[in-house]
Amino acid sequence: MNDKELISVLIDMYTNLQRIQKSDNKDKEIANQIKIVKSKLESFGVVISDIELD
Repeated sequence: MNDKELISVLIDMYTNLQRIQKSDNKDKEIANQIKIVKSKLESFGVVISDIELD
């Protein structure tokens, strides 16, 4: 990963955390964020069940 890619990832993380913080319904926003990341991981072939917490 080069510097520009890392900066882009960190901007996304920062923006997502702000969205959660500002949300009126934090649980719903967190669930939405999880769905988005889960879809992205699955599109790269990452098996989500291996990393889900109990």
